[in-house]
Amino acid sequence: MVLISLVRDYIGRMLQDIPGMKVLILDSQTVSIVSVAYSQSELLQKEVFLVELVDSMSKEPMAHLKAVYFLRPTSENIQKLRRQLANPRFGEYHLFFSNILKITQIQVLADSDEQEVVQQVQEFFADFCAIDPYHFTLNMHMNHIYMLPTVIDPPSAQSFCDRAVDGIAGVFLALKRRPVIRYQRTSDIAKRIAQETAKLMYEQESGLFDFRRTEISPLLLVIDRRDDPVTPLLNQWTYQAMVHELIGIQDNKVDLRHIGKVPQDQQEVVLSSEQDAFFKANMYENFGDLGMNIKRMVDEFQQIAKSNQNIQTIEDMAKFVDNYPEYRKMQGNVSKHVTMVTEMSRIVEERKLMLVSETEQELACNGGQVAAFELVQFLLKQAGVDKRTGDLYGNRDLLNIARNMARGLKGVENVYTQHQPLLFQTMESIIKGRLRDVDYPFVGNHFQQGRPQEVVIFIVGGTTYEEARTVALHNAANSGTRFILGGSVVLNSKHFLKDLEEAQRISRTNSVV
Repeated sequence: MVLISLVRDYIGRMLQDIPGMKVLILDSQTVSIVSVAYSQSELLQKEVFLVELVDSMSKEPMAHLKAVYFLRPTSENIQKLRRQLANPRFGEYHLFFSNILKITQIQVLADSDEQEVVQQVQEFFADFCAIDPYHFTLNMHMNHIYMLPTVIDPPSAQSFCDRAVDGIAGVFLALKRRPVIRYQRTSDIAKRIAQETAKLMYEQESGLFDFRRTEISPLLLVIDRRDDPVTPLLNQWTYQAMVHELIGIQDNKVDLRHIGKVPQDQQEVVLSSEQDAFFKANMYENFGDLGMNIKRMVDEFQQIAKSNQNIQTIEDMAKFVDNYPEYRKMQGNVSKHVTMVTEMSRIVEERKLMLVSETEQELACNGGQVAAFELVQFLLKQAGVDKRTGDLYGNRDLLNIARNMARGLKGVENVYTQHQPLLFQTMESIIKGRLRDVDYPFVGNHFQQGRPQEVVIFIVGGTTYEEARTVALHNAANSGTRFILGGSVVLNSKHFLKDLEEAQRISRTNSVV
């Protein structure tokens, strides 16, 4: 159930079976899908000497190269391909699509290939961006659409739902599973996405999803971001989540160009648990522990640098030359993490975030929310108690009130990280078989027999890295139920508030009309 390895396998199979020099042609979505799974050097090892976007390709003929297209099967992409096949630049065309092709689209491609340059057309179901082993995003544009009633903009609402359904379908096709499907009762858009996904899996493409049955079906749970509007608003104090909140992460890349004097090769850096051992070990560590671990890494590097200065024999020189690429890589990695932590420390100090965060955590975990939320009426309208299903503040039933009291008595390891996202409670309910049917109905007549071993939770409106951490820590500590988390985007407070403002602006405009 590790998503990154599934995507890597698809890309590997795409490239290794085509010998010789290749150009890889992507669209604006598949470029993200590929970039988080494969590094440029890995692509080069597969003899990919050029990467182009299907929107901005040069006209120069390159008959010596074999073209490997990896595109989403959208009507726009099919039309672009049709035009490019009419006047081919490359010697061979190998066409791969990230999701299900329609028969009509295959017919268009066949009719366009008059010069018979197309060698193969295949579906490789990697229609999602696997940013971590158990966390995926769809990088959806116009993410605010989920907050609006469908009647305000029906075409945008439909395309939003279509993209969500495609992405979820891609995940289950890659996993070779067909789930039972549940959704949050209080969310119209979660219900719509769940129903359209079920229709695709059990009616329209039932043959494609007819995999060997597991004893207990996996579960897909579709929920709404507005059920927990608190988590995306909080300051973060663990490494990955903190980088996204204070600097920003897009497709596992961090843009450092705005930070003082950064060397040319460090202006955009990769933060990937697959490619960076230090990040993998520290991505969920709190800021204090991270600082100590970075100091340890710097000390180790200084020791290596010192030993490299002590070159006295030909053998020493040969050893240094052999180890130089690894030394340079380590130097770049040390520099990258030191730069980011230094910048985050500066922002924390400048914005007095420790003081701010203490107050946030008090509000989020220990009551006092009502007074604070009176300030933001639109957020209440969007995510007030009548819109939510889960017990966000742990004060709706006796069991949750008692659990919160016990947690308060035990004390919390770190005042800045005491908040637990609502997702944690939802996962606990699934594991214990306590997710109520009345709150999270099943779609159709496909019900769960026993507790699921594999669960995909899709959050309409976006996930957070704090929630991804909750899932990863659970999966690392438990061999029973395994979770995968996905959503329309990956949020930080800035992105969430921007979506909220845009939805408010559109609602206001429509109410005036």
